[in-house]
Amino acid sequence: MIEKKKKVSAHERVVLVAITTPYQNESDTTEFLTELAFLTHTAGGQVIKSFTQKLSSPHPGSFIGKGKAIEIASYVKAHNISMVIFDDELSATQVRNLEQIIGVRIIDRSGLILDIFATRARTAHAKTQVELAQYEYLLPRLAGMWTHLSRQKGGIGLRGPGETEIETDRRIVREKISLLKKKLKQIDKQKATQRSNRQHLIRVALVGYTNVGKSTFLNYLSKSEVLAENKLFATLDTTVRKVVIRNLPFLVSDTVGFIRKLPHQLIESFKSTLDETREADLLIHIIDISNQAFEKQKKVVQKTIQEITNSPKPTICIYNKIDAVNALEDENEFDYTGESEKFNLKAYEKQLKKIEDCFFVSIKEKKHTDQLKAFIYEKVKELHIKRYPYNHFLYQE
Repeated sequence: MIEKKKKVSAHERVVLVAITTPYQNESDTTEFLTELAFLTHTAGGQVIKSFTQKLSSPHPGSFIGKGKAIEIASYVKAHNISMVIFDDELSATQVRNLEQIIGVRIIDRSGLILDIFATRARTAHAKTQVELAQYEYLLPRLAGMWTHLSRQKGGIGLRGPGETEIETDRRIVREKISLLKKKLKQIDKQKATQRSNRQHLIRVALVGYTNVGKSTFLNYLSKSEVLAENKLFATLDTTVRKVVIRNLPFLVSDTVGFIRKLPHQLIESFKSTLDETREADLLIHIIDISNQAFEKQKKVVQKTIQEITNSPKPTICIYNKIDAVNALEDENEFDYTGESEKFNLKAYEKQLKKIEDCFFVSIKEKKHTDQLKAFIYEKVKELHIKRYPYNHFLYQE
């Protein structure tokens, strides 16, 4: 019957693999491997080494070249490695072939993210979303994961039952997917009712790449204690808190973080969670400016929000973690990319303020957060006046 792959166990020794192609240069590959290492750490694994290979396109049978696979197999055997994680999604055939050559468990980036999501899910809603994504990820890989004797050896007297067994497993998975979709639809109806009951208050949604400080900011605004860790996807469930600045109440929701190369199964499963973003009156986009790839991360979030929302929404950009930036002091020295060892924070801030509402802060150190809080109040007040022009008592000084 169906057997799911084992999860990444604590302190498991792991090797990472990525390829450089005409569509992904060496710089991108390095960034993705850094992120994959952080994902592995979040899942409890220990990264021992990373391998890369230049290819015009992935090999259809083994993703990487056979020579590189043999090289990795030698390293794995010599250094007691128990798992190899690939940065891109692998087919069932590729996984099976790689496991035969390398001799240890093989998983891809999508499988790793799903593993992390499974450990992070707390509510029935999040658990159902993750389970649905897992089964949709599993369905096309059943044949490659099937390890019964009749499937392995074949031969007289052993042919036939294997195919029947796989079809049985596929039917079970399809039925499970159907049941989970029905369950999720029912939960979504309940969530929609909850959101409709909150329409009398202005709604603010925190959005951003994973691990940029959204939960920390929610804790700061609402004086609550939402889990905030230096790990990817520390929180999956959308958390909503009532916030009062001066005498003006409004709601703030902390949504699931975004990431590049997010498995499409998760995007589909978590669309309902992102309804908080779609229905919000104001978006607060938090960006980790201490990350050298912060501009690329910002674009990933902006692109996803464009796909989710039907029309542009007023947005405040918060560039967080300025305390962790190695900043230049002279505004005449320009480096807007943030890719050098030192970054001209003042010049970059001056330039950005011309085109967007933005603040450069350290939420953890509470640096420049008072000005930000005052600005959020003004924005929420402006939206409140438009919706309730007669409630003057709420925003009188």
